[in-house]
Amino acid sequence: MITSVPKLIEYPQFRDERGTFQKVFTRTCIDQIDQIFEPKEAFYSVSKRGVLRGMHFQKPGAAHNKLVAVIDGSILDVVVDLRNSSNDYGKTFSFVLNAKQGKSLFIPKGFAHGFYAIDNATVMYLVDHEYSAAHDDGVLWNSINFDWPDANPTVSQRDSSFEPLVSFESPF
Repeated sequence: MITSVPKLIEYPQFRDERGTFQKVFTRTCIDQIDQIFEPKEAFYSVSKRGVLRGMHFQKPGAAHNKLVAVIDGSILDVVVDLRNSSNDYGKTFSFVLNAKQGKSLFIPKGFAHGFYAIDNATVMYLVDHEYSAAHDDGVLWNSINFDWPDANPTVSQRDSSFEPLVSFESPF
């Protein structure tokens, strides 16, 4: 069975007097959630404390599964179900991710993704379809049913211009 909701994945972490060695992806860990995931692209973002990025997704034709890991700092990671056939349509899921916990978040296709930087944060993403500007979209961050920790975060003009969820027509 393919996972139908976001899932936290725990990875081996090794610490000693020198510091930490952290895995952020292993085929074995992904296989434990029975998910087909073959990364095609990796990238990262660096965000200052109080920055909100989201709620982003790629439309069908370039839709992707995504694995998110925090390399430095901490974030409040939020996803919203955009799948028309889902009983959870419009439902939000949230997770606190930080560089010390040894966990990544797997987000299946059909979910919009965003996060709020609790501290300065570096966030790494692995996706199983390369980015396509023609398929890039989002929903307005403050239109989802979620109580963000900051009513006035730093948000890009692009992220502030997305359509509200209530009037959004999902392609999923």
